[in-house]
Amino acid sequence: MNVQGRKIAAGIRYPFETPPAEGEAITVAPGVLWMRLPLPMKLDHVNVYAFDDGESWTIVDTGFDTKRTREIWRDLMAGPLEDKPVARLLVTHHHPDHVGLAGWFQTEFGTELITTRTAWLSARMLTLDNQELPTEENLTFWRQAGMEAATYTKRSQERPFNFADIVTPMPVGYTRIQEGDTLEIGGRMWDVRIGNGHAPEHACLFSRDDELVIGGDQLLPSISPNIGVYATEPMADPLGEWLEACERLSAYARADQFILGGHKLPYTGLPTRLKQLIKNHHSGLERLLEFLETPKTAHECFPPLYKRTIGEGEYGLALVEAIAHVNHLYLAGKVTRSARENDAWEYCVKENFDGREN
Repeated sequence: MNVQGRKIAAGIRYPFETPPAEGEAITVAPGVLWMRLPLPMKLDHVNVYAFDDGESWTIVDTGFDTKRTREIWRDLMAGPLEDKPVARLLVTHHHPDHVGLAGWFQTEFGTELITTRTAWLSARMLTLDNQELPTEENLTFWRQAGMEAATYTKRSQERPFNFADIVTPMPVGYTRIQEGDTLEIGGRMWDVRIGNGHAPEHACLFSRDDELVIGGDQLLPSISPNIGVYATEPMADPLGEWLEACERLSAYARADQFILGGHKLPYTGLPTRLKQLIKNHHSGLERLLEFLETPKTAHECFPPLYKRTIGEGEYGLALVEAIAHVNHLYLAGKVTRSARENDAWEYCVKENFDGREN
């Protein structure tokens, strides 16, 4: 990598080195605007896009529902979007930085919401779930993951993250897309390809008419999206789903495609990037298998997976990703698990297993 970060590996390039400033847009292809919205976290932004449909726009993703984000959108609509109506909104997946203002656009502007069925159902369900304290299911999930005592005590007494805090209530009604569908946006015909792992039924769109790809968080350039297991489905294997999706999407990847991702910079070099994403998790699994020669909880598996100190702000995402890795090995029959006296599951390489990840 050079000091400016223009190239992170052979084959990956960033045609635009500088992101758009708040309230501004960069034209990245004919009729396609790239904009950026702030997030109050370590990953401090989300990318959104607008596609010119002539008399109106189709936008991709929305950012959180906050007063500031709404104000930025109003400035964008009056400025770069030239006061033309936002007729359609494509949401790539259900996470709040992507779906947060979908209901606002639908209610305030009559915008048509286009997304996958799982994304819509998940987002609408989560907006209805509002908790003042963690549920018993979440507390059990944390204990079974081996969450350290001080963190467990602190979090058990705090109001947890609630989806509804940063996502507008969503009215009934949306337009479904699924694998193999085609969709016309911005004067282009797009093929819908579905990813998984980071979010179920994550929509990616590949243009038939030029090199553009709408990648969302499935196809990020310089970071790997979080792959996590949650109390809602404690035995899930999102890592297996992630690896399958990366392999499957590789069949549609070309070096010249220009990927419009949900974070960081748009880039070219998708075949290289998908290989990196696959290799990254296989390498993590190999290190984890070696580490699990002696029994460990998911919480105790941070060192081989992250190779750095995990701070309080990162802890939650680190824990759910560690659970995803031990779940994957357990469900594949490569490790066993047994319960400690404090309810935590500890994992150990299965006797007679040779330790190789494949």
